Amino acid sequence: MTLTPRLAVALCVALSLCALLAVPGNFPGLSGDARLTLAVFALATCAWIGTPIDDTYIALGAGLALTATGVISSDTLFGTLGDSTVWLLICAFVLAAAVTRTGLAGRAAAFLVGGARTVRQLVHLTTAALVVTAFAVPATSGRAALALPVFLALAKALADRRRLVVMLALLFPTVILLSAVATLIGAGAHLITVSVLWEATGERIGFVEWLLPALPLAVASSHLAAEAVLLTTTRRADRRGPVRITAEEIQRHSETPVTGPWTPEETRCALLLSTVVLLWCSEPLHRVPPAVVALIGAVVAASPALGTVRLKDALRTVPWSLLLFMAATMAMGVALADSGAARWLVSGLPSGVGPAVFLTVVVAVSTAAHLVLQSRSARSSVLVPLVVAAAAGAGVNPVAAALASTAAAGFCHTLPASAKPVTLFAQIPGTPTYTPRDLLRLSAVLAPLTAALVLLFAVAVWPLLGVPLTR
Repeated sequence: MTLTPRLAVALCVALSLCALLAVPGNFPGLSGDARLTLAVFALATCAWIGTPIDDTYIALGAGLALTATGVISSDTLFGTLGDSTVWLLICAFVLAAAVTRTGLAGRAAAFLVGGARTVRQLVHLTTAALVVTAFAVPATSGRAALALPVFLALAKALADRRRLVVMLALLFPTVILLSAVATLIGAGAHLITVSVLWEATGERIGFVEWLLPALPLAVASSHLAAEAVLLTTTRRADRRGPVRITAEEIQRHSETPVTGPWTPEETRCALLLSTVVLLWCSEPLHRVPPAVVALIGAVVAASPALGTVRLKDALRTVPWSLLLFMAATMAMGVALADSGAARWLVSGLPSGVGPAVFLTVVVAVSTAAHLVLQSRSARSSVLVPLVVAAAAGAGVNPVAAALASTAAAGFCHTLPASAKPVTLFAQIPGTPTYTPRDLLRLSAVLAPLTAALVLLFAVAVWPLLGVPLTR
């Protein structure tokens, strides 16, 4: 592994901090467990930032180090794999495999996009369709892969209007990333946030508790971003001409029918998915946990009689590396909270900081964090424990602070390598797509807009939906 300047800086910072923590006279308020936790946390963070080593490998090494030194027990480390949020994500991927196998996404795309008559209609109908996919497919990379054939069909139909093709190439990953916050299963980072809140405050955030404040933000930010993409990548003349996308053009890039009568498999899968989402949204009425609902749905989706996918095929689509990463970072969060390390880290912050100033700093740091930590889950693993611990001192509701940080961290559009969907749509052979300059131009506009929107929702909208800003 080559010692790059970035790696050298990260290594120097980590080793310097570890050396300071090793001196007993330094930081008298820290216990031995807290010192070990901070050392491991610093080394893991610097490794995530400065090395090409797999994020999961680093997280597992950190969890193992905390267990071997006695900061957390082995039951804590291994117990995180049995957490209900991990099971929720596993079952959600099984359901997503069933949806993908039937081709329902192609039908939905043909239905929505086929109704567009102007460029702006096409943009916002595409945005609406992408937002809906957050309920069917967990993880942004999975949604990007599902949406790619639809983009290719649109690009073929608009081949003589190059600027519009580039605009759509940028629109798809932008909306996929910003709309992920809509649901609890939208990204692994959300489940890490929920776990940290549970460990630190004892407050359990379920599917509905996440959906109520997050869905309106996802819809607003996605359509705002759609306008930003449209205005920064096209000219008025590009937007003036009519568009006409036919189902036949979408069919050329779909292996399953997008028109005509529904097959029995499509009907069963649509009913199953609708039922699961309805049960998730009505959890306060029936009290069945979302993970149990997802498990029932996954069993039905893979059943021999009613299912549309074999269980072993569906399980191959589950990102086991992500699940291990989540479990290890959950254990790191437990260590930060139980050892007192998180409280000590935030104890040095200036006192008397008002809720508005505190939240502004949290959102700004979370928005910019993708420039340092490319993994969305890693950003939440580092930021959320500190945000939750610091929220009490600023008089801010830790749930509101954690949601704001996680939502703001969803912005990761500055560079082609900032997120997998951005990378995927930047490298499409034979199809015009965006350049790094296009991304920078969009980010200069979109970063402050999305940060301001998150602040607006946290201050003015979320309190109306049951998430007050202050304690």
